[in-house]
Amino acid sequence: MTTPFPTSITRRESEPGRPAAIEIAWSDGATAVYSPRLLRDACPCATCREQRGAVQPKPLLPVLAPKETVPLAVTGMKPVGQYAYSIEFSDGHSSGIYTLDYLRELA
Repeated sequence: MTTPFPTSITRRESEPGRPAAIEIAWSDGATAVYSPRLLRDACPCATCREQRGAVQPKPLLPVLAPKETVPLAVTGMKPVGQYAYSIEFSDGHSSGIYTLDYLRELA
């Protein structure tokens, strides 16, 4: 059995009742919708993995940076070879490389 691969990748713009997202149709017929927040929170880069693993106390009153008050968006998505995609986010983060297997796992 072959590993599923994307047959199409579409950026869905936000509409009332439907937030912006990336939609991937897979070769096995499955379709998955990925919100920018899901992709950003699951970023596989070393810095993000380290931050997710660190135990940090929550401040009583968090202070948001200006970029955190704007809705997160995917601003670019480029193939990395034939096995992954590099995704750029509106908060400036772009160091994660999302393998096809990882994207399928997130679905």
